[in-house]
Amino acid sequence: MILKIPPALVFAVTAFLMWCIFKYMPFQVFEFSVTMWIPKLLALTGTILGALGVIQFSSSKTTIDPHTPEKVTSLVSNGVYRFSRNPMYLGLLMLLIAFAFYLGTGLSFVMIPIFIWYMNTYQIKPEEEILIHIFGDEYKEYQKKVRRWI
Repeated sequence: MILKIPPALVFAVTAFLMWCIFKYMPFQVFEFSVTMWIPKLLALTGTILGALGVIQFSSSKTTIDPHTPEKVTSLVSNGVYRFSRNPMYLGLLMLLIAFAFYLGTGLSFVMIPIFIWYMNTYQIKPEEEILIHIFGDEYKEYQKKVRRWI
């Protein structure tokens, strides 16, 4: 299962499950209303962050395909990668948080830690193992300087 499910599909399934919780749970633990600028700001920031990650990978002429990390040609550690080792995944997370705020129910937030756990376990850690194999100490130093998410 490691590196088998595309992160975009994990994101879509998580968002769908959040919607199902919102729609079909016969009870709500708590509800809240927020002004719509909060989810819009989170969604915009997440989209920009993810796009910047893709742009930086493309300009470094390295693969953005998360299923083929062994095809990486360079270690990207500049731009948004100075603040997060995974800005594309962080962007997806911000979109999910924005969606939970948009739905306006606290139960939707239950899926957020599950998404983080899944991504850490089945996507990020295997990618990191491959990057350590390819870049060795250079990647280990990068790991010490930059956090996995933020």
